Amino acid sequence: MKHSTIVGLKELRENIESYISKVKEGDSFIIVRKSKPVFKISPLEEDADLWESVIDFTKIKKGGVPIADLLSRL
Repeated sequence: MKHSTIVGLKELRENIESYISKVKEGDSFIIVRKSKPVFKISPLEEDADLWESVIDFTKIKKGGVPIADLLSRL
């Protein structure tokens, strides 16, 4: 089991892509601001299949459907 690494909020903001990659690899991070924990970033658990696609708008139109078009039809 991996332990969480403490990271400053500024560091996270400046290097977000790097941290996203590390989380995808299984790493977790506790984010601090002014030396106080604010939140934790960790990989999704195996029950992440709770998310289900309802509609994939990229199958309707390459690049997706503009939100204004969608809302105008509701």
